[in-house]
Amino acid sequence: MARTRLPGRRLLAGALAALLLAAMPARAELPPPLQQRLAQAGVPPQSLGLVVMPAGGGEPFIAHQADRPLQPASTMKLLTTLVALEQLGPAWRGRTRLLVSAPIEDGVLQGDLVLQGEGDVDLDVDALRQLLQRARALGLAQIRGALVLDRSAYTPTRLDLGVPPFDEGPEFAYNVIPDALLVGENLLRLLLHVDERGLQVRLLTPLSGLRVAHEMQLVAGDCSRWDEGWQAPRLRPEGWLRQRELVLRGTWPVRCERTLALNVLDRDEYIGRLVGALWRELGGSWSGELREGLAPPQARVLAEHRSRPLAELVRTINKNSDNILARTLYLALGRAWRERQTSTEEKAPDGAAAEVPTLVHAEQAVRAWLRARGIDDAGLVLDNGSGLSRSERVTPAQLAAVVRAGMASRWAPEFLSSLPIAGIDGTLRRRLADGLADGVPGGAAPPKRLKTGTLKNVVSLAGILPDAAGQPLVVVAIVNDDEHRPVALRPLLDSIVDWVAQQRFEPR
Repeated sequence: MARTRLPGRRLLAGALAALLLAAMPARAELPPPLQQRLAQAGVPPQSLGLVVMPAGGGEPFIAHQADRPLQPASTMKLLTTLVALEQLGPAWRGRTRLLVSAPIEDGVLQGDLVLQGEGDVDLDVDALRQLLQRARALGLAQIRGALVLDRSAYTPTRLDLGVPPFDEGPEFAYNVIPDALLVGENLLRLLLHVDERGLQVRLLTPLSGLRVAHEMQLVAGDCSRWDEGWQAPRLRPEGWLRQRELVLRGTWPVRCERTLALNVLDRDEYIGRLVGALWRELGGSWSGELREGLAPPQARVLAEHRSRPLAELVRTINKNSDNILARTLYLALGRAWRERQTSTEEKAPDGAAAEVPTLVHAEQAVRAWLRARGIDDAGLVLDNGSGLSRSERVTPAQLAAVVRAGMASRWAPEFLSSLPIAGIDGTLRRRLADGLADGVPGGAAPPKRLKTGTLKNVVSLAGILPDAAGQPLVVVAIVNDDEHRPVALRPLLDSIVDWVAQQRFEPR
């Protein structure tokens, strides 16, 4: 009797196995369909870190290399923005102040004019013009002293000095290293277009004593690939007309019009030329020098500018993957952490405050936040909080725990609304739009909200999405592979996330 029933039992066992596979219980190994995708792309399984787990709690459904520290690229911004929301609050704003060190008499300031920065990421050319307009409205016409740039909110004051270029394009905006007083992101904006006279270059940023020329050759080509013939610009010293010259080099497509933003001037020189141009535009005069320094204790505030509140800034950071904003926010975390510390451990022997770098304080703030939520920080390597780093590391499990903590945070609406929506906005506006059917219970599926990340050897996605049954999942997928470029790795990662969204996961 037992032998006659054995085939039936085997069929039953096979059916149960099929049901279990369909239900996708928690597993450490990678599911066969994902192994196949990796094999077809020529990417070894050890290049992938993947965590899929229920958003509301419980064990992961998939945990492949979950505890391996990997380069996260810009998915690291999720950690920075969530910690900032919880430690600074959604109403936090950076600030810039314009101060005078002496009274204004008959429109003349015999002392210094001080521009003091405190992480105001919205201090663009128009905002600086408004500060100077306020000073003119209060009667200031002539500045006899110096223009003093106060960057003392962060230590050191110039984090860009002595730092080697991140890649071969240090002049482009994503590579700008912020400080407490970053005006216009230190970018010169140029309009390049071609007419019957040839290539024309127009400087859009008002900078006194700077002219732009070019040595570029016109070529046939696609305007979207204008940078293929680009060469680093050259700055020439002041000539007999006391003008600096910026020379653009390389090739330019003959039918191409673009506005470029370039980081080519030292930031002190940039601010000095910008203030000089704007102040003259407003009818004022300035005959003093430009220098870095501190606002004196008796300085009087003439005007103040504040950035957008943090709840708005995190949307720009995560949806657009803005490195400058993320790095500035990371520094703001460090400054706030330093101000909260009252321990004598950071005091020099003479009792003066030790010069602990703001980045060190920022790391302390982030690690303290993780530990307070029971998230193991082993293997985590922090650099600047943006992911634009060769040294930053995070495990998929840590990043998944951060996303889950964000969903449970009192600032969850602000955090979740900052994530790019697949097929709709941000860095996902052209990705993952068709990977999920609408036939889930209750109507159309909720959108995928995922932060993207890209470096030359990294692609990553981290955020939330529903499975085929509408169950909200936390998903972190990171590929580190030196043999493939992002253009090849990105479709692989998208197919992995789409496969996850098409499954029905059963909690254990």
